[in-house]
Amino acid sequence: MNGARDWVAAHAQVLSIALFLLVACALFGAGTEAFLSQGNLLNLLRQSAPMLIVAVAMTFVITTGGIDLSVGSTVALTNALAALALAAGLPWPLAVLGILLLGLGIGVVQGWFVATQGIPSFIVTLAGLSALRGLALLLTQGYSIPVAPGTFTAIGRGWLLGVPVPAMLALLVVVAGFVVLRRTRYGRQVTATGANLEAARRVGMPVRWVTGSVYALAGAASGLAGLVIAARLGSGSSNAAVGFELDVIAAVVLGGTSLMGGRGSVAGTVLGALTIAVIGNGLILAHVSPFFTQIMTGAIILAAVWMNTRLFTRKR
Repeated sequence: MNGARDWVAAHAQVLSIALFLLVACALFGAGTEAFLSQGNLLNLLRQSAPMLIVAVAMTFVITTGGIDLSVGSTVALTNALAALALAAGLPWPLAVLGILLLGLGIGVVQGWFVATQGIPSFIVTLAGLSALRGLALLLTQGYSIPVAPGTFTAIGRGWLLGVPVPAMLALLVVVAGFVVLRRTRYGRQVTATGANLEAARRVGMPVRWVTGSVYALAGAASGLAGLVIAARLGSGSSNAAVGFELDVIAAVVLGGTSLMGGRGSVAGTVLGALTIAVIGNGLILAHVSPFFTQIMTGAIILAAVWMNTRLFTRKR
């Protein structure tokens, strides 16, 4: 009995967001027949895939006690560059590889500033948020760049075993993130770095490398998300993923990852991302103003931060 109570206490926030997700699905399902239809649920998974992909990487960043505000701008830049590369005639496999390496490189540079130069992650990634979005605007001149239908667009529009390809990609990222964070030495080092960086350094952990590497993961994940969005929409735009970083951070924090570092949950992140996606999708089907979705997202972030600081960081 005590063991069960301790388990519930340890996973209280994940369980609470799971319950909230079920209640939201039930309410939207009762309010509109279309919500629980197979077509809508599959479409919801397709649309939420980019957020899931980046949120898993963001879980690693926040677990170390950092934050990455540049993921939305990185998605926009890689999204636009993918369209430009394909329009220039570059074969799609090379374009995909190049975009993933670009995202990784952006993360490596930002991670270097955070890990070795001691600049707060908030400042570094805030600068990235502005500079990367500006670069995307410069390259596209504010125009949307079309992508011709073909093998590349199947990344965002295709199906595999009756499931949208973006959802399958997100599932692979989620499984990999869960295994790495929970079952590997690297995952334990990420958690230890966030829990007590100085203690981790004193026992010989490569804290600088660990700190820098999580931003590289976020950059690569953002590159993949940019590719998925470009393939799904059939175009690249510098205006893609506006406000995306807020949804990603909200999903991670909602799922029980501590903003102070030292505790992360990929399973909780998935539930948080699906909750945000369900709220947005359900409100649209209920013919509620799309601007209200932004109000709900802000309220969710505030509630998540409050729960982190007031309820779940207290000594149980």
